[in-house]
Amino acid sequence: MIRLLLADDHAIVRSGLGQIFALTPDVQVAAEACNGLGVMDLLRQDAFDLLLMDLNMPGISGVDLIVRIKALQPDLPLLVLSMHDSPQVAAQALKAGANGFITKDCEPAVLLDAIRKVAACGRYIDPHIASQMAFGANAPGQSAPHLCLTERELTVLRLLTQGLAVKTIGARLSISGKTVSTHKVRLMEKLGTPSMADLMRYAIAHQLL
Repeated sequence: MIRLLLADDHAIVRSGLGQIFALTPDVQVAAEACNGLGVMDLLRQDAFDLLLMDLNMPGISGVDLIVRIKALQPDLPLLVLSMHDSPQVAAQALKAGANGFITKDCEPAVLLDAIRKVAACGRYIDPHIASQMAFGANAPGQSAPHLCLTERELTVLRLLTQGLAVKTIGARLSISGKTVSTHKVRLMEKLGTPSMADLMRYAIAHQLL
């Protein structure tokens, strides 16, 4: 039996995954967390066979959370289940210590296969992302990811790195907060930055502030 800790800030996602695992004899949801601090607290209280986690959650998230988890429990198998399908995001998660990376649009059978492989101390990468990483993402002569951003996405990036809230940015640009959030998601996917901390690091490294 694989006892897993399920971490996702969306209750409907946790519920849907729980229904899948309830029909799977060798997988059990032993605990749930909706943010990074919750994950860390549960890991200090109990032992799990695998952590299945989203990258974007309130508070500590993304690469920062993976690094903290691995510092606390280096041998804990960690599988990222993310909405991001960019090879840059996957590469950063794996480099930080994740043992696998899969997207939320995968089939349940694929997810279960990934869980079993990672829980058995193996590694798993979404085949589509693995193909991009091997043949596309690191192709010679490819330009820096931020060069593919639109002018509006660059503007949103600079305002986000100033610490402005989504609603404040929307008011400044005369667009809705929902539109700002959409720009934020798209630019983070393009840059391969699953968290605000990663986004800030990228902006500093490429002098985009």
